[in-house]
Amino acid sequence: MSVWATAFAAVVAFMGIGLVDPILPSIAQGLKATPSQVSLLFTSYFLVTAVAMLLTGWVSSRIGGKRTLLAGLTLVIVFAALSGTSTSVAELVGFRAGWGLGNALFVATALAVIVGAASGGGSAAIILYEAALGLGISAGPLAGALLGDWNWRAPFFGTATLMALGFVLIATLLKTTPKPPVRTKLSAPIRALAHGGLSTTAFTALFYNFAFFTVLAFTPFILHMTAYGIGAVFFGWGVCVALASVFAAPPLQRRLGSVNVLHLALGLLAVLQVGIAVSGHAGIIVFTILSGIPIGLNNTVFTESAMEVSDAPRPVASAGYNFVRWMGGALAPFIATKLGEELGAPVPYAVGALCCLIGMGILYGRRHHLGALTRVDDLAVQEAATVG
Repeated sequence: MSVWATAFAAVVAFMGIGLVDPILPSIAQGLKATPSQVSLLFTSYFLVTAVAMLLTGWVSSRIGGKRTLLAGLTLVIVFAALSGTSTSVAELVGFRAGWGLGNALFVATALAVIVGAASGGGSAAIILYEAALGLGISAGPLAGALLGDWNWRAPFFGTATLMALGFVLIATLLKTTPKPPVRTKLSAPIRALAHGGLSTTAFTALFYNFAFFTVLAFTPFILHMTAYGIGAVFFGWGVCVALASVFAAPPLQRRLGSVNVLHLALGLLAVLQVGIAVSGHAGIIVFTILSGIPIGLNNTVFTESAMEVSDAPRPVASAGYNFVRWMGGALAPFIATKLGEELGAPVPYAVGALCCLIGMGILYGRRHHLGALTRVDDLAVQEAATVG
């Protein structure tokens, strides 16, 4: 029950990522802001999330996992509610930054709690975590559309309410988690990135996340649809993310190995971004929805790879990895939207496709640092061949 309570709260936490997607045009209209100004809702959120990742291990090792989860949830509840009261885009951007701090404390600790408490091993726990991510990302746009059609402020109050429910579930169902025997130093995540394999995985994920959030943050402005239409498109996209994360990634890893799956998914995402760039309205919808498939594959495989590629403790490796990769989520929304405003709608997707190719180049050029992953891949491929 403690695992499911944490997973439910994780679903709601991830809903916050895509929640604003269907209402971005409405927010821009309601607060008299440009698309690039509204894109700062993502930038402030993920920039604070990225930096705060460096603090999560330090905090949780001192107050324990459960208290860290509850502290993160409290911040999300407060700042999500405050977001709904905003009277200017600057206020909303600031409140989303506070939301990002709470999200970092919760999300990083939730993964460690689920891995520690779930039966079935670390891989099964990570798949459960990624299923929560996929479900949250798919439900977020739908909830944003349904509530946003009434008023653009409603999705923020709705998230605060659901997070309050998650707070109650975790407070009552999650057993108090013991503090680690050794307190994590503030410098530990940065030191962990000195490992060649972890830094390779993290910086590849940075470029991947740039492409990922180009799709998520800029596409609502070129769909020219109502909140319901945008919500439906990104609901379909989110379903693809969830299905690929849970059902496609594990067998592909067993068959091809993690590194090869990353190359495959990055290449497919690059092709689909080019498809969005050169297509008309119907093509944009189709390619946007299909982009959820490589995004789902990448989310699962990158997370598992970051946990396995080095000998750093999982919370420390996760913090260092997420610090780097969420920088891609912070940079992409503003840069992509600004490029779209200044140079035309196809340009952000061309840059996103280029980022995927750069990520593939990093993986190939630094493949000698991925020995741990390669060994795991070889064992998985041999086992699949034996079973076959």
